[in-house]
Amino acid sequence: MVSVKSVRAKQPKLSDVILSQLEDMIVEGSLEAGQKLPPERELAAKFEVSRPSLREAIQKLEAKGLVTRKQGGGTFVCDNLLSGLSDPLFDLMSKSHESQFDILEFRYGIEGMSAYYAAMRGTSEDFKEIQEKHEAIGHAQIENDYRAEAKAVFEFYLAICSASHNVIMLHLARSMSSLMIDSIEQNLTILAQRPEIFAKIADYRKHLLESIISGQPQKAWGASHRHLAFIEEVLLNLTEEQSRMERSMRRMQRI
Repeated sequence: MVSVKSVRAKQPKLSDVILSQLEDMIVEGSLEAGQKLPPERELAAKFEVSRPSLREAIQKLEAKGLVTRKQGGGTFVCDNLLSGLSDPLFDLMSKSHESQFDILEFRYGIEGMSAYYAAMRGTSEDFKEIQEKHEAIGHAQIENDYRAEAKAVFEFYLAICSASHNVIMLHLARSMSSLMIDSIEQNLTILAQRPEIFAKIADYRKHLLESIISGQPQKAWGASHRHLAFIEEVLLNLTEEQSRMERSMRRMQRI
């Protein structure tokens, strides 16, 4: 016979239950690195618990190195959660010509899978967010600022990663934000040699969007691959042309 005392012993502490829920929010991306936690009063109401229990849970989060407190400024999710992936090597790769194509190959995998699962699992709210991020790309293009456009493009793909409801892909993409944005900006700068191709890229991206929000995983995967394959092909052709021009210039200098 199980005693009442032993049953009670198996019940987790309320603060541990809250801790687990907060950890889930960090893992799933509801609380992002660097984000300020809502006020204690708001969180206590959300979890329907007392503020002392909530405070104890946050202290445990802090002990785990997941949040940090700023005197008079609130509690924040640590912004170095992914520091192991934020390596100075990323900065070198972003400046390497050969790495640009390696990054594109990487994007084939993660963006294709994200698009597939976003079309399969995405909610109406997810699709609304993806649509808004897609429209933001057009707004950034009006400014003729490649850095702003690169950030907008990355946010569009990040929204797709989020809609995939795969936390590994989402956090991996977030951890590589700097590298990816630098790469996209560099690609845009090179592609600007052929301004007419931007309309085609926009069409590919639109097909990707439509495939996802219409819930067609296979079409979404294919649309993602065709989009990146087109960019890769144009970049390769432009790179070859640039190499030929450089060789010609060197020959002329020898004459």
